Amino acid sequence: MPPSPGRRLAVAGATGLIGAQVVTLAEAAGHEVVPLSRTYGVDLTDPAAIGDRLAGVDAVIDVTRSPSMARDDAIGFFTTVATNLGRAAQAAGVARTVLLSIVGVDRSQDFDWYVATLAHERATRAQAPGVRVLRATQFFEFPGQVLERSRRGGRAAIMDMPTQPIASEEVARMLVAMATDDNADDVDIAGPRPERLPELVRRLVALRGEDVVVDVVPAATSIASGSVLPGPDALLLGEDWDTWARRRFAGPDC
Repeated sequence: MPPSPGRRLAVAGATGLIGAQVVTLAEAAGHEVVPLSRTYGVDLTDPAAIGDRLAGVDAVIDVTRSPSMARDDAIGFFTTVATNLGRAAQAAGVARTVLLSIVGVDRSQDFDWYVATLAHERATRAQAPGVRVLRATQFFEFPGQVLERSRRGGRAAIMDMPTQPIASEEVARMLVAMATDDNADDVDIAGPRPERLPELVRRLVALRGEDVVVDVVPAATSIASGSVLPGPDALLLGEDWDTWARRRFAGPDC
């Protein structure tokens, strides 16, 4: 995507894993960033909290994440945020909205989190101006996140699923590019190599020198059959998980 002159970008979810990187990359590229998150005094579930913060904004980048993974709670959060952001963006004359979603989400509706994520897509398309959706595979941080959620003492139950993880920085970089390129369209992106999640968790545990037994448990049928793997038209970007993990976790005890 070609470079563009400095834009005014609003980042919803500006302090999360992806949002913080989006802010850093956008500012480094000469763009002005309007951060939208509770840290900055903006509760996106309250339409009044957005106020006039979108005045003069060229594009909204939505990387919000529901605080609850329960299906109904997440659907309620995502649809409320999408509605509030979309209406505020329309009122402010914002030209473009870029939403982060998940590769294969429409093929994975037997998994509650993906039901909520697709609801987020649909509500954004219904309410927001100039919507482009970036669907990404799981981030390199995903095995660690799953491990922390699943760990019970010295054991962790990990879903037996294929994945083709991508560096979160690549995701953030693509979001900024899509927000500042007038010709951008929907995009699917993934990392260069397919993996299996339990094996990634085992390798992560070994790199960190931890004593954790990985118990493999079934994933949802669609996910187990590869619904979250990239299709032939996806862009494959960046390094592989092992290269990233060794650089991040290698040390004198590894």
